[in-house]
Amino acid sequence: MSTLLLLGSTGLVGRQLLALALADPAVSQVVAPTRRPLSAQARLLNPLVDFERLPADAPWWHADAVLCALGTTLRLAGSAEAFRRVDHDYVLEACRLAHQAGTRRCGLVSSLGADAGSRGLYLRVKGETERDLQALGFESLSCVRPSLLDGGPRPDHRPGETLALALSRGLMPLLPRRWRPVRTERVVQALYQAVREGRPGLHLIPSEALQA
Repeated sequence: MSTLLLLGSTGLVGRQLLALALADPAVSQVVAPTRRPLSAQARLLNPLVDFERLPADAPWWHADAVLCALGTTLRLAGSAEAFRRVDHDYVLEACRLAHQAGTRRCGLVSSLGADAGSRGLYLRVKGETERDLQALGFESLSCVRPSLLDGGPRPDHRPGETLALALSRGLMPLLPRRWRPVRTERVVQALYQAVREGRPGLHLIPSEALQA
């Protein structure tokens, strides 16, 4: 993987993916399109984009792999429609353009319980995103499905998640492995390794596989 395309590089998982990719001597360039500029770093290309109007003809869509940690919450998005727009539409359009440009590997940060048939908005959208990414036809698609992420302060304030994480830590010994909080670095390492290997087909990495 000499060139990586990273979506969602400013979030909790995305920042760690960016650091890992830039530290990998096998990677010659990381392309991280964002709305606001990132700090300049060697081997980082940071095109500024509007995710509502992505540049279809940009040469940087062609990469060896695309890693996606793009996402929001219903509270931050403000409505169900806006949430789906980010977590599904933005993800699908960016990955479609990458695939169209010749990118053959894709890795997605999804969620425990992702299911396109779920009644809950969050899990339904995550499931739809997995389903529709698979339909794009990547040679290798890996979806990591973590439980609650335990990785330090987020760049955005999520009080509900903070409370749930505190409760989960206290109940850790009583929780089934799949429901236990997952260290963010384990999600990052699992996704990065899966995309590096690039095994053909669809690969779902469950939360219990990310536990110590």
